Amino acid sequence: MIEGQAREELISSAQAEYDSLRFVSAEKPCPYLPGLLSRSEVYHVQQLDGVLYERLLARGFRRSGHVVYRPRCRTCQECRQLRIPVEEFRLTRSMRRVLHRNVDVRVAVDTPKPSEEKFTLYRRYLDAKHDDSMARTYESFQDFLYDSPLETLEIGYHLGERLVGVSLVDRCPNGLSSVYMYFDPELAARSLGTFSVLWEIDYCRERKLDYYYLGFYVAGSRTMAYKARFRPHQILAGEDRWVSLRA
Repeated sequence: MIEGQAREELISSAQAEYDSLRFVSAEKPCPYLPGLLSRSEVYHVQQLDGVLYERLLARGFRRSGHVVYRPRCRTCQECRQLRIPVEEFRLTRSMRRVLHRNVDVRVAVDTPKPSEEKFTLYRRYLDAKHDDSMARTYESFQDFLYDSPLETLEIGYHLGERLVGVSLVDRCPNGLSSVYMYFDPELAARSLGTFSVLWEIDYCRERKLDYYYLGFYVAGSRTMAYKARFRPHQILAGEDRWVSLRA
């Protein structure tokens, strides 16, 4: 459970009793490691400030819409937070090539606003990248990405006037926390997902933010493997205990 002051602040921010907030989800097949079951410790919050959320990140939590959760699996502890120390990060040769391929991409930072154009792009991305486990209704799109309990930025990636990618990031006092990124699957050769991470790390650097939080990393998961390429990075090895990996 969330301990001490963080627990009390979460209760206060949600304006509800702790026992009515918390539940542990039922077990279901793990989306990352075949043959395993997963479950999560889950809270619903109405409001969440960046200071508290950054503390929750260091306790293994993430958010999706108004839900704050962390894995509570019985037999596995492979889902661990990964963050990038901005000033220590170094580009690889392949990352430089990604930047070169996307020099014509225009980037705009704004407040999150759902639209039919973005929803169409989101659905095309899901159809190309995911199975049917993720809902594809406009309401689920809004709830998942655009109904946020804290300060969130929307970063749009454009080729001319054409929207080709959208990234949502939560603003914390010492960094940005990636929520989700969706892009035009027809432009896979541009590696827009990698480009967005690189651009957003640089955005943190320009604003003197220390960390870019990239979400959960699962060793052995093919879909999570790309995160380990951003080095050096830090893995959460216990509450408030980050381990640096450089090689």
